Amino acid sequence: MSYAPPHPRDPIGWCWAIATLFGALIVIRINIPSQPLFDEVHYLPAARALIDGAEALNREHPPLGKELIAAGMAMLGDAPLGWRLFPALAGVATLFASCRALWFASFSHVATIAFGVLLGSGFILFIQSRIAMLDIFMACFCAIAAWQFAAAIREPERGRIRLALAGTALGLAAASKWNALPLLPLPGLAFLAARIHATGWRAAWSSRGAPVPGISLAEAALWLGLVPFLAYWLTFWPVTGGLDLGAFIARQQEMIALHQSVLELHPYQSTWPDWVLNVRAIWYLYEPVDGAQRGVMLIGNPLTMLLGLGALGWCAWAAIKHRRVDCLSVVVIYLASLGAWFVADKPVQFYYHYFVPSIALLAALALLVDELWRDGWRRIAMFIPAASIAIFAWFYPILSAAPLGGPQAFTTWMWLDSWR
Repeated sequence: MSYAPPHPRDPIGWCWAIATLFGALIVIRINIPSQPLFDEVHYLPAARALIDGAEALNREHPPLGKELIAAGMAMLGDAPLGWRLFPALAGVATLFASCRALWFASFSHVATIAFGVLLGSGFILFIQSRIAMLDIFMACFCAIAAWQFAAAIREPERGRIRLALAGTALGLAAASKWNALPLLPLPGLAFLAARIHATGWRAAWSSRGAPVPGISLAEAALWLGLVPFLAYWLTFWPVTGGLDLGAFIARQQEMIALHQSVLELHPYQSTWPDWVLNVRAIWYLYEPVDGAQRGVMLIGNPLTMLLGLGALGWCAWAAIKHRRVDCLSVVVIYLASLGAWFVADKPVQFYYHYFVPSIALLAALALLVDELWRDGWRRIAMFIPAASIAIFAWFYPILSAAPLGGPQAFTTWMWLDSWR
């Protein structure tokens, strides 16, 4: 007799639980500081201009992130909770969608749960979920796009709607911040490569075979090419006064020029080798505010950011040796999102540009945790996420603007001089 193939148990309950706990941590002191925090000084005035119907501000970035910040302010007022409402919701959605993406990519119960823990305790997502900046919206829509694309492959009976959602999310990611642009072609290229591998020269017209049976290349180009463009274009309606194509194109040219014109040096600027090695922090806040000395330092979890580099190497090996598509996917996302900064024509760069690469890095580490678990190294597999939580707890006071002991309290956490 032949037996039915195993059906891995979907850890969706764990995904909801981890995301809910993460959301509860985010909202603690989310209204502190009560003054604008770091780059909120740029995005809050831009959101106010949208609410007032005034001339658009912060014109170097697409409008969607600022529109969402403005929506929170319209709902809850021009106050800290209104500023940070939608970033917090986007942070929770990023964690949940990332877990779902890895589940559909790997069908691994352990990897999915480990990823949720590692991402939630990885510092960067937590901090970016508590500040009204654009990066969290970009990361959120990228995670949703990855989730829907992976789900379309696993559930081809719902492939059409999944691909449509993936394409929409891709467009909205780019409309939040251009950091998403290197990732936009990846689903379409993956679809094309899988179809050619499955059907050979018939790929041009066949709708059979991987990755989503029933969807032709032409239809995939619609969902993963045209739909992202339309979603991106529609977000400019409030700032261009409609869907005038000429005004839209002029706005893109203006944004390119403004990005290239940022030449003034910044004390917290860094480059991609600093990000990879986790050696250059950004202090979003360190001053007496709201009745106490407080600080918010942006850096990655010092354990998992370094272990993740080894995990990426293992994923690259597993992708070649064992044809692991899940491993290949996280390596490609990491290299695409980081590699753009090798050649980016943007003179001044910051650690938060490592946000999306760091998510892929932690996904690689979660896949390695699963491999260790299945190979019988379960204590080591459990140690990695447990240690990540412990380090997050230790750094929590300077990640969450908690009251500190005084002006020199920050030295407690300065493992590297370059973090100062």
